[in-house]
Amino acid sequence: MKSFFKYVLATITGIIISSVLLFVILIAIVGYLVSSVSPTTEAVTPSNAVLLVTLDHSITEKTEPNPFEGLEMPGYSNIRSIGLNDIVSRIQAAKEDTNIKGIYLNVKGINTGFATMKAIRDAIEDFKASGKFVVAYSDNYTQKGYYLSSVANEVYLHPEGGLDFRGLASSVMFFKDALTKLGVEMQVLKVGTYKSAVEPYLLNAMSDANREQVGSYLGSIYSTFVGDIAKSRELTADTVRGVANAYAIKYPEDAVRLHFVDSLMYKDQILAKIREKLAIDDKKDIPTISLLDYKNSPATGKGGADRVAVLYAYGAIVDGEGTTGEIGGDKLSRELRDLRNDDKVKAIVLRVNSPGGSALASDVIWREVDLTKKVKPVVVSMGDYAASGGYYIAAAADSIFADPTTLTGSIGVFGVIPSFQKLFNEKLGVHFDAVKTAKYADMDVDMDRPLTEEEKGIIQGSVNRVYQVFMKRVADGRKMSIANVDSIGQGRVWTGAQAVDLKLVDRLASLDEAVKAAAKKAKVSDYRVYEYPRTKDPFAEIWSVSKEKVQAMFIDEELGEYAKYLKELRKVTSQTGIQARIPYLVEIY
Repeated sequence: MKSFFKYVLATITGIIISSVLLFVILIAIVGYLVSSVSPTTEAVTPSNAVLLVTLDHSITEKTEPNPFEGLEMPGYSNIRSIGLNDIVSRIQAAKEDTNIKGIYLNVKGINTGFATMKAIRDAIEDFKASGKFVVAYSDNYTQKGYYLSSVANEVYLHPEGGLDFRGLASSVMFFKDALTKLGVEMQVLKVGTYKSAVEPYLLNAMSDANREQVGSYLGSIYSTFVGDIAKSRELTADTVRGVANAYAIKYPEDAVRLHFVDSLMYKDQILAKIREKLAIDDKKDIPTISLLDYKNSPATGKGGADRVAVLYAYGAIVDGEGTTGEIGGDKLSRELRDLRNDDKVKAIVLRVNSPGGSALASDVIWREVDLTKKVKPVVVSMGDYAASGGYYIAAAADSIFADPTTLTGSIGVFGVIPSFQKLFNEKLGVHFDAVKTAKYADMDVDMDRPLTEEEKGIIQGSVNRVYQVFMKRVADGRKMSIANVDSIGQGRVWTGAQAVDLKLVDRLASLDEAVKAAAKKAKVSDYRVYEYPRTKDPFAEIWSVSKEKVQAMFIDEELGEYAKYLKELRKVTSQTGIQARIPYLVEIY
């Protein structure tokens, strides 16, 4: 009976999703065919121009090809977006482009992690070194928006706008009471005092240990946040902290008085100021090009035949191939093997942005990293996250680089097995009965009964074993004792800045610096950088669209910022096997 309900629901769901998927693919094919026979025009950078940077979209590590771009579908706004890789490379190109005279930064808020923001901020800081101007303006600044905008030469605010500056806070969503009301008991087996990924299932608030570690890494991120703003605005860190502690910016005039912005201006006044910088008549339009349309790319290396590969690994780590926004153990391993066997590729930079996931998939990937570094250099560059399984796959690399605000470490594992006894028996009146040929044949099969203590002991033994293997991988890769790894492990999360002191990370450096370090290890100077996985052509991308990608597209469009909560609930119900991950829905705002 249980299987009957399962397959009926799965069939109905499959029919609905397949119908939607087929409809979307047909629209995309028509759009592709129309665009393929229509003349295409690429935006041309005008002379004496300004680069417009708005960043009003979610930012992934790498620009994802969108086969539906340019198509108009009911209820779908089709917002264009680019990844961090193209954002940084285009700002670098603009620095050298004689047609680009400056940047107009118009960022109200930004939906991304601190390491990603800092990478963009550093690219703009480098752009300023060319002597070109950067002007920032907004009606209202969020804290993240202001952090990025504060790098500008001049920062302006609308006379009736606002600047939200009150320090950072972090929150985690907890499900214990919701699960109790549903009659679901999450049976958790873990290793690690600080392994907080299971807390949302068991508690309604942070444990003391988790509160300690969150306070520690949040304080480290805040130090970077405050320090960068203070340096750009020529203030002391204590002054910046004091403004936040007192919530001193209540009105626009406060932001000017405290030197957080240079002046209060309307947009027409800002445009007049930019015209003045460009030395153009006030009756002429300002020559502009958006970051989305700007296609110039800086030369990488000297353009030789040798390659340094940047292999992107972002999202949760899952068994098998994975889908969009996931790191499939089999897929990433295959990419590593291909790069290892490619004689043109002299070194590999593995760009990791992951909260972890399947312990088995993590070990599958670790093996390929370990084999590859025996053939050619492998350098890891960490993004917003490289924690738990994300650190597992990085541990074998020759060198590990991180951002100061990267969340990493979390060396610990857990398993979660739900029991639906109360839901089925008491709420739905559904019961199961089984016949078995061996004592443990129905362990983790009958969902209407909890595990026995003996069964818990068996699974806990597996969890303990995975933790021991995890620690050995780290100890071998980082040349540390297992006792030392255990002392800084136990599931504890560290920032990149803290991880350097703990020897989990070699140094704080950008992706570009990681590429240069990999080339140096490979003893090549005449090289080009290639990004992997390689981008598919639009038609191939249409046929590779998964139902998960279509679902995600419409969920993001309809729910907006609240989509993450639905995704988190799905994560709770989809985890299987032993996991090495952190609770990646950690809000820092």
